[in-house]
Parts: sequence; structure tokens; C-alpha cells
Amino acid sequence: MPKPAGRVLTLLELLQSGGTRTVAELAERLGVDGRTVRRYVGQLTDLDVPVESVRGRYGGYRLSPGYRLPPLMLSDDEALAVLLGLVAGRRTGLVTAGHTASETASAKIHRVLPKHVARRLDVLLDSLAFTDRPGEFDTPDADVLLTLADAVSHRRPVAMRYTGGDGRRSERTLHAYGIVAHSGRWYVTGKDAGSGEDRTFRLDRIADARTLPGSFEPPEGIDPAQRVVSGFATAGYRYEVTLRIQGTTEQIRARLPASVATLEEDAGHEGWLRVRLRAEHLDWIPPVLASLDRPFTIETPEELRALTTTFATRLTAYTRL
Repeated sequence: MPKPAGRVLTLLELLQSGGTRTVAELAERLGVDGRTVRRYVGQLTDLDVPVESVRGRYGGYRLSPGYRLPPLMLSDDEALAVLLGLVAGRRTGLVTAGHTASETASAKIHRVLPKHVARRLDVLLDSLAFTDRPGEFDTPDADVLLTLADAVSHRRPVAMRYTGGDGRRSERTLHAYGIVAHSGRWYVTGKDAGSGEDRTFRLDRIADARTLPGSFEPPEGIDPAQRVVSGFATAGYRYEVTLRIQGTTEQIRARLPASVATLEEDAGHEGWLRVRLRAEHLDWIPPVLASLDRPFTIETPEELRALTTTFATRLTAYTRL
């Protein structure tokens, strides 16, 4: 059976997880009676841990809101989850302020872990392999990210300086609908108050973001993630491709996601969908069409028909080798 000191630390860990815990709940988790729980709470308050007593039907104990405890207590599973999250963040580019912050956070957590836990995690991380290469992404500024999040939450306009892909800088006021992480980058989507158009901006290109007085109402049923991925599918590229493919939306989306192509019902041809996409190069499309293993028709451009015929001829020749 755990010693009293161990149960006091377990009590602290339970309270750290947030919310109000009833005496009955704490007693059950600790394997003691209610009187002993109250004694353990007294020991925590003697150590200047601000435990509050909440009265009423749903009363119990909780930590004072906003209080940060000096020791960070993590179980083995929690430590593993945090470290793997930091590693994944570095690999996918979903970190802020560069890689330094996640690396130092990983080092701090590793340093305070018990030796046997640290050794087990080292073994895991050393044996862990990724199928993708580490992303080389420009990370957004943490202050910009938090400012935009606050603007989205409180529906407040935000002023910002933005540097476009061509290097030109502009001052903009944005009614931000949401923040989206997609393919290793951070984006914010919303209405550009200057042009009145819905726009999507990369967070790593935003500087000096600050919230403004006033408020706005976003459109009903807004889906920021869908806006971002559909924006990629309709962006301007060298070629505009139109296809007709026999199959379901799920079958086609398995190879042509929403960030690549738009789908619509092909009127008059049941079971067929019209697929539209834009591309700078066409050479990747024939292999994708082959992997779909569905009947298809190429409407435009003519160059894609020639490429697909050449690809099919090459595959046929390979089968005869």
C-alpha cells in the first residue's frame, strides 16, 4: 500500500488535472476515507499549495484558478505523450518560434524524469522512425498566433502587416474566422476588410498583429479548414484540368483530396463525378488516375491525354519485359 506521503502527492496530481473533485471521489482514488482526505488537504495547504474548499451539492476541493505549481508531475504515459508530441511537432513544422523552444522543453522534461523512465523513453525515441522527411517550414511567431487566436475567439478585427509570396508588404485588417494547421504550415482564414473578399494568409508571413476595437459576426456555418483546403484546389496554376470519373466521392477522394480537386455530380451520367483541378505540371496525374482503378474521361487539357496514353504504353511495355 502506498505510504501517506505518496498518497499526498497523488492527491496533488489529481487536483492538478483541473476541476473540482468531491471528497468521495478523492477517497475512492486514494483508497482512504473522507477524514483522511481532509487531513491530506491540510498537509498540502501547510506547504502553501492553494487548495480551495467548494461548498454545496457538487462541492469538494480544487486548486485556485491561475495558480502554477512549481513541480510538474507527469506519469510515465503523460511524459511519453508530451515528448512524442514535441517530436511530432518538430517533424511536421507545427511549432512556433522555431525548433529551439520544443528542443529546450524536451530537454527540461527529460532532465526531471526518473532515471528508469528516461531510459525507457530514450530507447523508444532511438528506435522510432518516420516515413517522411523532417519538414523545413518557416514557423509563425508565437505572439502573432496567440493574438489571432484571441481575435477569432472574441470576434474582434485584427490589424497586421503581411508579406506576400512576391515579397510585397501590405497593411491589412482581417476579420479572422479560424486558424488552420495544414501540411506543416499555419494559416488564418477570414474576410479582408479592405477588399471585402474572403482570404487565407500564412501565419509565418504575418507581422505586428494586434486586435482592434469593435466586433464582427462571421458567416453562419463557416468551416475554416474547408475554406483553406478548397482554396488550394482553386488557386491559379498553369493548367486547368477537367475529368469525368466513374465512382463515389470516397473512392476519388482517396487519391484526390479536397486540397487538390473539386468534385461535383455529372448531370445525366449517374455514378459519374466531374473533377476539376489546377496544376503547374501534369506528369503526376496519369499515375494517380491509374491508382484510382476507375473508368475516366479526360476533357481538358489535350496535353494530359497525350501524357496518359504515353504512360499506359510504357506500363504495357514493362509487362512484356
